[in-house]
Amino acid sequence: MTMYVPTTFQPVVTERLVLRLFTADDIEDMYAYQGLPEVARYLYRQPRDRARCAEVIERFSQGTHWKEDGDNLTLAVCRRDTPGVIGEVTVTLSSAYARQAEIGWTFHPGHGGRGYATEAALALRDLAFRELSVHRLYARLDAENRASERICERLSMRREAHLIDNDRNDWGWGSEYVYAILAREAADSAEPRP
Repeated sequence: MTMYVPTTFQPVVTERLVLRLFTADDIEDMYAYQGLPEVARYLYRQPRDRARCAEVIERFSQGTHWKEDGDNLTLAVCRRDTPGVIGEVTVTLSSAYARQAEIGWTFHPGHGGRGYATEAALALRDLAFRELSVHRLYARLDAENRASERICERLSMRREAHLIDNDRNDWGWGSEYVYAILAREAADSAEPRP
């Protein structure tokens, strides 16, 4: 399952979006959403400052191997008709042996409610199965994050677990849902659920 995603990675283009590697020019756009407490709350960490966004972008923009547990591919999500990054999607190899990967998304709340996160996550889901040879793709999300719950359902993922008070941050204990889909199930669902 060894693969290298180079810095010359060809962007993924959907009907309304472009998913591409981050560049140094994206620091302010990333900070615009990663710096928000309401975004960080669902990520169980503090908001990122500009310096941390610059560090993260430097790591993301270098390309990545896809062969060892923990390797990941994080893509900037841009609208095709407007410059700037509105969010990001990521897929992380959690078990190379079992071909398991975790998918995630983080978007600026100002772009919510338009289906961008679903469109981007669907494109990354398909890339994970077709190009990265993932067998099972799963998402872990805060049980209070209704928007991410709906995205999982639109991606034809099933809820496999409800973990009670399994994580803690400055706001207190949090519970998570785990959603998942197998490659063969994704192949059977040509379109996301409405």
